[in-house]
Amino acid sequence: MAETRVTVMGSFIADLAFRTPELPAWGQTIMGSGFLLGPGGKGSNQAVAAARLGARAAFICKLGRDAFGELARRTYRDEGIDAQCCFESPDRGTGAASIVVHEDKGENAIVVVPGSGFQLTVEEVDRAAPLIQRSSIFVTQLEVPIPAVQRGLELARRFGVPTILNPAPARVLPDHVYPLCDYLTPNESEAATLIGSPVAGVAGAERAAAALLARGARNVVITLGAEGAFVKNARVAAHVPALDAGPAVDTTGAGDAFNGGLAVGLAEGLDLLAATRLGCATAAISVTRPGTAPAMPTRAQVDALLRK
Repeated sequence: MAETRVTVMGSFIADLAFRTPELPAWGQTIMGSGFLLGPGGKGSNQAVAAARLGARAAFICKLGRDAFGELARRTYRDEGIDAQCCFESPDRGTGAASIVVHEDKGENAIVVVPGSGFQLTVEEVDRAAPLIQRSSIFVTQLEVPIPAVQRGLELARRFGVPTILNPAPARVLPDHVYPLCDYLTPNESEAATLIGSPVAGVAGAERAAAALLARGARNVVITLGAEGAFVKNARVAAHVPALDAGPAVDTTGAGDAFNGGLAVGLAEGLDLLAATRLGCATAAISVTRPGTAPAMPTRAQVDALLRK
């Protein structure tokens, strides 16, 4: 098999996660039950997931000159991720997120300040063109400016590299972006933002996927949380059930785990349903652990779950 190269463009966000039995009201202070500081950000998490699954991963981003930026660089060294195109902002701090996790349910509420990540420019994406050209697949999200997203997708298309756009956080996309997406991977709420109407469950996902295909995306994979994912293209319309890896501890980063797994599967030549199942297994294990990037499983762990 040819070397699997997964290039991800996105943001690094330092995750400050607080475990608590309830959300505080405005003006209220409550006692939490735990705290974790670690590496996060949708793109960064996806790159870590891909690396742990055995891909040769590279990351394109913009970091600040601060302690959180050093956390990112140390993470990429430790995970073996190519960080040659992690550019540096001279005047904007690295992004951060406050993540409040329900101590029993594992559900979360998040506030993100993207910081330097939202300064990534089209010119810097152009500087990453040789890296994109060498890739087996190119992945990006919406935690960087849409012009940068569009340029990355355009370059990948020019070089014949398949593209995944994970349209998160939820934002309305310009119509001309959809035809640049070989794979579009929203969750239910993100799909609802894209099509302008509610999306719930498998039936809702199928309707939304049809609408997004009509806008020019070639394949649509809508993640459904505990229900798995729904896959649709010109030939296939199928529900891929979730896998059970144990009780959920923290659902933060599950979508990133899924996208990392999907990207690796597609880059390895798996068909869309098999790659989606790999993504579901990666996500299933990640939610049984606290944190985002630290929760990403190894390939051996994912393959063991898939064999069950």
